Amino acid sequence: MQDLGRPGYAHLGISASGAADALSLRAGNLLAGNAEGAPALEMTLSGGTFEFESDAVVAITGADFDANIPLWTAVEVKSGDRVRCGHARSGARCYLCVRGGIQVPLVLGSASTHLLTGLGGLEGRALKRGDVLAIGEAAVRPYRANLRASPPGLGSTIRVTAPTDARALCTSAWQVQEDSNRMGLRLRGPALANYTGDMLTEGVPLGAVQVPPDGQPIILFVEHQTTGGYPKIANVISADFHIVGQLRPRDQVRFEQVSMDAALTLLKAWEDWLHALA
Repeated sequence: MQDLGRPGYAHLGISASGAADALSLRAGNLLAGNAEGAPALEMTLSGGTFEFESDAVVAITGADFDANIPLWTAVEVKSGDRVRCGHARSGARCYLCVRGGIQVPLVLGSASTHLLTGLGGLEGRALKRGDVLAIGEAAVRPYRANLRASPPGLGSTIRVTAPTDARALCTSAWQVQEDSNRMGLRLRGPALANYTGDMLTEGVPLGAVQVPPDGQPIILFVEHQTTGGYPKIANVISADFHIVGQLRPRDQVRFEQVSMDAALTLLKAWEDWLHALA
């Protein structure tokens, strides 16, 4: 279970968590006529089968999953229907959004599941066979019948801002490692020896690119620790968080350094795209 997370508690050591690909979650909710941050189901690499006990409207967005309903559009389902999401053909995560949202108790204002601490969602855990979920009351507008959204492109270049020249990061290709997760994506490539070393522990933001002593960078992600003592050489721009959320082990990526103005322009383009779905 994920929504847009619980920001504002980093000073207590609680990361925001939330959807790994918030752009797809927001789009799915808008297609279904929900508030854009309504709780939905996040599936990683493989999904499940969901039976509905009442008529509903659903939208599946995100990665290209093998599903028995069309993706990126609102679909009516009847009582007794089953929606199946198989394996991801490309990308890593998809979202099952239900008109009205999915109802679970909020923890610090969010339904988001933080698996490492067992916080939020349904009993702080991933769903299992036989779980029954209630549909909530997050619908705020008519759903967008017959509208098919164009899924965002998933390029292999991630844009970053940096306080200095990030050429060493941006001139090499990097491979996503198997031990990556929602806390951070570990990359493998030429060691960034010039950036290694310890520093005073300080707060770290979502998307920060840290360099630990082995010189292999880590992209801090939605369940990242709230403080860190490794050098931070760059930060993924907000407009490209959805790309990070769709990376899978062994994917190759490159980085491109952009200006703050360019980052804001790219973010505005995505916000305009989402606004058109409302």
